[in-house]
Amino acid sequence: MQDLARIRAFVQVFDAGGFSSAARLHGRSKALLSKYVTDLEDYLGVRLMNRTTRKLSLTEAGEAYYREASSLLQQLDDLDATITDQTAEPRGMLRVSAPRNFGESTLAPAIFEYLKKFPKVALDLRLEDRYVDLVDEGIDVALRISTLADSSLIARKIADMHVVVGAAPSLLKTLGTPKHPDDLRHLPCIVDVNLQGQSNWRFIENDKTISVPVTGPLRVNSPLAARTAAVMGLGFVVLPSYLADPLVASGELVPVLQGFLPTGQTLQAVYPHRRHLAGKVRALIDHLVDWFATHPIN
Repeated sequence: MQDLARIRAFVQVFDAGGFSSAARLHGRSKALLSKYVTDLEDYLGVRLMNRTTRKLSLTEAGEAYYREASSLLQQLDDLDATITDQTAEPRGMLRVSAPRNFGESTLAPAIFEYLKKFPKVALDLRLEDRYVDLVDEGIDVALRISTLADSSLIARKIADMHVVVGAAPSLLKTLGTPKHPDDLRHLPCIVDVNLQGQSNWRFIENDKTISVPVTGPLRVNSPLAARTAAVMGLGFVVLPSYLADPLVASGELVPVLQGFLPTGQTLQAVYPHRRHLAGKVRALIDHLVDWFATHPIN
């Protein structure tokens, strides 16, 4: 422990820019910090710092030692925080982003149950269909229906998802049922610009992904509006299952091309890359995994 105290003192002094500043910041005496740094230099047999009355700088050996020592101390601090979070009740402000329609129709009961389970957490739930920059906007975790594309983020799978391609019975009666994805090139389609690929719809054939460019009478940034347009017979539509399945069950929407639909889309919890994941975030992700295991997304 004495060795660790000496290493920490060395890092604190350099980070603060001097012994006096470090003493004020960390509530220690200047004499004790000086002793710790001198003891460390004596133990290593090298000078780590050049000291003058006005300036403090690192020697070449000191620079190398500082890089490794500060990294080591950060890892130890993160480990302490991880253990503390595992034993402490989640608390504090939690900022969550999710797609609007999914949030309103499917996520809300799950996430509100989390609040009941952890009443010391305050939730800022932002439901919007635009792409949210987690770091710039201070979001702790985002729920996204996609595959992870940004390597600066970390994702954990929450639940499997699937999509439905469909149209109103009246439209199929007039235009016929497409037998192959390429048939959609010549048929009216409703483009939801929030959909990955937008007007290039992706399908699977012989275990390979194919992309089909589509056009139609409507481009819209709302899956609910796209669903309404499809039910009214304006074109074919791609919808997440949680929006399509009720209308398929009622007969208002007829699924097509089911043998060509891609698999592997998931509901993911996405969060910025950090060594230490806050306990309130980990607790939410664990809760959502458990919730959707017993409340599957159809």
